[in-house]
Amino acid sequence: MEFKKEEIEQSIPDRFEQMARLYPDRLAVTTKARSRGLTYEEVNKAANRIARALLDTCGERNEPVPILVEEDEGAIAAILGVLKAGKIYVPLDPSLSEQRIISILDDCQASCIITDSAQQRVAQSLWGQHSKLISVDELDRRISGTNLGLAISPDKLAFILYTSGTTSVPKGVVQNHRNILHSIRAYTNDIHICPDDRLSLLFSLIFHGSVRGLFGALLNGASVHRFDPKRENLQELIAWLRAQEITIYHSTATLFRNFAPMLSGNEQFTKLRIVQLAAESVIPRDVELFKRFFPSSCIFTNRLGTTETGTYLRFQVDTNANLVGQSVPVGYPVDGMHVFLLNDAGKEVGCNEAGEIAVKSRYLSPGYWRKPNLTKAKFVPDPNGGDERMYLTGDMGRMDTDGCFSHLGRKDFQVKIRGFQIDIGEVETILLNHPGIKEVAVMSLETQSGDTRLMAYCVSATKPGPNVSELRRFLQEKLPDYMIPSAFMLLDRMPLTPNGKIDRQALPAPNNVRPELDAPYFAPRTPLEEHLTEIWAEVLGLDRVGIHDNFFHLGGHSLAATRIVSQVIRNLQLELPLQSLFQLPTVAEMAAVIAE
Repeated sequence: MEFKKEEIEQSIPDRFEQMARLYPDRLAVTTKARSRGLTYEEVNKAANRIARALLDTCGERNEPVPILVEEDEGAIAAILGVLKAGKIYVPLDPSLSEQRIISILDDCQASCIITDSAQQRVAQSLWGQHSKLISVDELDRRISGTNLGLAISPDKLAFILYTSGTTSVPKGVVQNHRNILHSIRAYTNDIHICPDDRLSLLFSLIFHGSVRGLFGALLNGASVHRFDPKRENLQELIAWLRAQEITIYHSTATLFRNFAPMLSGNEQFTKLRIVQLAAESVIPRDVELFKRFFPSSCIFTNRLGTTETGTYLRFQVDTNANLVGQSVPVGYPVDGMHVFLLNDAGKEVGCNEAGEIAVKSRYLSPGYWRKPNLTKAKFVPDPNGGDERMYLTGDMGRMDTDGCFSHLGRKDFQVKIRGFQIDIGEVETILLNHPGIKEVAVMSLETQSGDTRLMAYCVSATKPGPNVSELRRFLQEKLPDYMIPSAFMLLDRMPLTPNGKIDRQALPAPNNVRPELDAPYFAPRTPLEEHLTEIWAEVLGLDRVGIHDNFFHLGGHSLAATRIVSQVIRNLQLELPLQSLFQLPTVAEMAAVIAE
């Protein structure tokens, strides 16, 4: 069904109520707790009752309303109820830390919070004894479930979604009804959503991915199906996709990479027609997994967007596609979005040049809640004097001659190592192409000596996984030495945010344990070897060094080599050329040279 342009000039409740009138008995929502699901009429009545209770409690002021509810049909009805009351919904994930929830509550300055019986005690303790709480489980049954009929302008704010950005302090991105409807219109027309579709909702409601899944379904007469990957076994996800007859799958790349290899190839996803990944870089191996396990009639979509813009680029391939390169393009601008690449001076760059991605549109977020200076810095006027604004995404990209964009990682992931500018995202992408690795996070860390080094956290795709020597050899074939991480840490699993993305702040601190190498550990045999291993271990920051360990496989580089040779010359009072360490990079070989 076509979503017409003029239909964005209304409110979200107007559009939803239109669907409820057209399809009152059609399935609207299913969750783990209520697999039978709720119809459009049932969801509409529940939302109306919440809206009326909210107006009775707080009045008609356009204000933020936090929602701390288990992420089931109650949370979805609460979102619609807040919007029907003409207020701004602020979703809170119960799995968030108390400090994070308190920070959001303090920032949004709400007078009322919506909760349920499972979260009421938490809400009370965090929100205070005298605050206004509305429990969706304890509403007066006499409250009417009929539509309220409030006139809500499309310019009115609809949500505040809190993101961390590059700091641990949450910032609230606001959006109005018109812009959400524009984003859902583009999404609907792009993949032809219709009432027969069944959309997965695998994102937490606090993230923008949930907006697309939730309203992509409920504003088109389709159904939305909630599954929480944080709480359920991924094997259950496979069975759930089949049982719910999902037609449009949408998740992070990390989640897809974890569950797709568990497929046998015998699963019959007969209804599935769209597999789309977003929020993280997509690599050709993801497409290969798609081609291997999903129907030939299915389309694979890679999307790039932000909470501030919604989706602004998308790329689609079918099961016959052959991709080249280390990553999958993010494609072409969606309707209503103009995408540019800017250099550090703010000037537009040409084809095949790297630059920061900027998005110009009349459908951008109004800005950040109670942060006018940040809004002014990130949302700038049209440099050509038009009535559209431009948002600086902080993402780096490159555009081909045909207008297709590639994502090159985050601008704030650009670091300098020994004077060289490095894009951490490029290192991650190369590592992800190793057949033995399924998840990667590369971080820049400051050493005690003041150096910056790269630390790679990896989750193996095989058992046993590759050792550090193997990973270094793989990278040496594809990257210059200054881009190869100094240290690797192999993890059983990555810490994830509620959105299913890698939680970089929760990665373990680096340790000083000698890495697993090709060579087994051999202890020193002589006093000279013992002295040299102590020097190497001190400079490289390791608990021990074997006499046959390769200097470079231990994370050594030219500056570290200089420090080691300098210490050896000073301690042993001899002349040792620096080049010798590069030619004979083990303690045993260095000891032999010194002995001669």
